[in-house]
Amino acid sequence: MKTLRLILGDQLNHRHSWYRNDHKDTLYFIAEMRQETDYARHHIQKLVAFFEAMQAFARWLESRGKRVIHYPLDHPHNTQWLEQNIRDLIRRHGIDRFEYQLPDEYRLEQQLRQLSEDLDIECEAVDSEHFLTTRTELAEYFQGRKTLLMESFYRQLRRKHKILMTGDDKPEGGQWNYDQSNRKKWRGRPAVPRGVGFRKDVRATLERIAAAGVATVGEIDPLHFNWPSTRADCLKLLRHFCRQLLVHFGDYQDAMDPGEDFLFHSRLSFALNSKLLHPGEVIEAVLTHWRAHKRQIHISQVEGFVRQVLGWREYMRGVYWREMPGYASCNRLRNRRHLPEFYWTGHTRMNCLHHAIRNSLEHAYAHHIQRLMITGNFALLAQVHPDQVDAWYLGIYTDAVQWVQLPNTRGMSQFADGGLVATKPYVSSGSYIHKMSNYCEDCHYRVTEKTGDSACPFNSLYWNFLAEKRAYFQGNPRMAMMLSLLNRMKPQELRALKSRAQQIIRNPDSF
Repeated sequence: MKTLRLILGDQLNHRHSWYRNDHKDTLYFIAEMRQETDYARHHIQKLVAFFEAMQAFARWLESRGKRVIHYPLDHPHNTQWLEQNIRDLIRRHGIDRFEYQLPDEYRLEQQLRQLSEDLDIECEAVDSEHFLTTRTELAEYFQGRKTLLMESFYRQLRRKHKILMTGDDKPEGGQWNYDQSNRKKWRGRPAVPRGVGFRKDVRATLERIAAAGVATVGEIDPLHFNWPSTRADCLKLLRHFCRQLLVHFGDYQDAMDPGEDFLFHSRLSFALNSKLLHPGEVIEAVLTHWRAHKRQIHISQVEGFVRQVLGWREYMRGVYWREMPGYASCNRLRNRRHLPEFYWTGHTRMNCLHHAIRNSLEHAYAHHIQRLMITGNFALLAQVHPDQVDAWYLGIYTDAVQWVQLPNTRGMSQFADGGLVATKPYVSSGSYIHKMSNYCEDCHYRVTEKTGDSACPFNSLYWNFLAEKRAYFQGNPRMAMMLSLLNRMKPQELRALKSRAQQIIRNPDSF
């Protein structure tokens, strides 16, 4: 039978069984489409990274003797819509059978399922063979439980996959979690090794995007593009992380500094989310390197990384498929404000936001604490509508695909799900930012002041948020201490804080 196999832009899995199990009448289809460039306003580096990787993957398939149909944006047969392209290819090539890998985004799952029902040829959906859990594994694990505690799911996955475990089913090193050791402030030492540079010329891809009139955000150096686009690139990045960065990763994974864009982070999220690397091989590479260098690398550095890949990443995917489609409209705190304009420009006198957003615009990257406790923290304190926060996070980062971005944003960052993912809102005053970063020293505002023109905006916003949402958090034991402090606050002090906060909320772009 003449078979058409669809490969989506985040399904670049070189190890998929498809490529060991086909025949001469199998056609592989991969396409750049306006359907995918336009559903969000993407960072230019995100589009270039995916398009470059898709093109390289098509070339790799061809080098293995596969028959590949690759539609760039400007291909004359490209209708720019997935369903129309598939129907057209079926007609043009006399296709008898259509196959696709299960998508990781709900909208594509619905689109391809409907298409398969409508086609009058055989259709089959197969697993993407990427994740360490099934779509439904988290839902099955938590069935009948009131909370979805990530830590318990993470420990279950450690046991299941025998990762960082001893023979008697106990955690290697005697602890399940070294999170308390992973909260050091970076003070300029140890030195951060020079990063891996790919320095690619992407002018052709940029010209194609520009000619199509695709609206984008962010900056790019067309002659020195620095995201991996091949499996070899990704493996190079993985080796660099193991040899140069792992030794200090855990210690400083929450740290922030205005002079360091990446610190000791791996930058492997795009490689993983495009499926150029498998999470299992990434974890195994890290563990292998650690076991060979145990005298130099403490287990806390390794466990912190494993927790992100095996724990948090798989957990986010499980939450996504358990809760969709309703999760995409959650707004339990009923926030309604607009996202400040400075999220698209970085033009603000708040130093932490300026640097976190600048990093995002220049590199299409920010690490998890910059996303959670700087940009996400301000958006929640300013009570921005989660739809607008979602749109920003989905577009701004190279690694942002909805299955991982949405539960991180709606759940962990914005508490829009009412506490399904996070047991308390991740908000803070300026003191936390000062504790974990070097942003406050050179800021226009003073982190020690709560009110007045020179006071750090996070301080008044924090107490205003607690006051306005007090009734919602009244029964939350993790909020009891802060609500107790709020209740004991003098009325005139609270009025001053709320007055200052309302100035910021009404006109955030003037701060």
